[in-house]
Amino acid sequence: MEEILKVKQLSKSYHGNRAVTNLNLSVKKGMVLGLLGANGAGKSTSIECILGTKKPDSGFVTVLGKNPISDRKQLFQNVGVQFQEANYQREIKVDELCDETSAIYKNPKDWHNLLKQFGIIEKESCAVKDLSGGERQRLFIILALIPNPQIVFLDELTTGLDAKARKEVWKTLDNLKKNGLTIILTSHFMDEVEVLCDIICILKKGETVFYGTVNEAIAKSPYDKFEDAYLWFSDEEGRQDENI
Repeated sequence: MEEILKVKQLSKSYHGNRAVTNLNLSVKKGMVLGLLGANGAGKSTSIECILGTKKPDSGFVTVLGKNPISDRKQLFQNVGVQFQEANYQREIKVDELCDETSAIYKNPKDWHNLLKQFGIIEKESCAVKDLSGGERQRLFIILALIPNPQIVFLDELTTGLDAKARKEVWKTLDNLKKNGLTIILTSHFMDEVEVLCDIICILKKGETVFYGTVNEAIAKSPYDKFEDAYLWFSDEEGRQDENI
């Protein structure tokens, strides 16, 4: 199976403080990788280095067999990125934003179909500022999928969605995965990770404390539920206890 993403011994520091240490990842076509960890664990820095927006201090990254820094223009057409927050013109409408985004790419997906798949087709004439938080979140996912990418990066993809909408998003992404889309996601919802992820990487203070499947994480922890196992690996449980 084709290797879509490879990260080897990636490290990055800021002002002498190590943000990521010796990160290793291997993701094949059609797989979903969950990059997990508490806030400040190194997830954002890792993704920025993978996307080529930050240069690692050491190690290397290949995305679709290319260097994300030197081959960034070529990769642009094949990589989708969903951001938590984005700055758009205040009055821009959903259809205008989708149309403008579509015009950037050579072989974009039909954004009308994406709006239907994600249940917001009736909002296409609405201003983005008037969407609910959940509707805006779904729109940001759609914008990441418009390029018709081979790999997409999704950041907290179902934040703000109700239970029904979350499951609908999962179903849509699962169908895209079956059609060969490779997905890298961050999430604080462990039920989401269990449903979607083939493999997970848990970071703690920039270091990989676990890499493998959800079942393997449970087996290597003292717990029989994944959420408890995740908290144990990431030390978020201890952080929560300290705040009580």
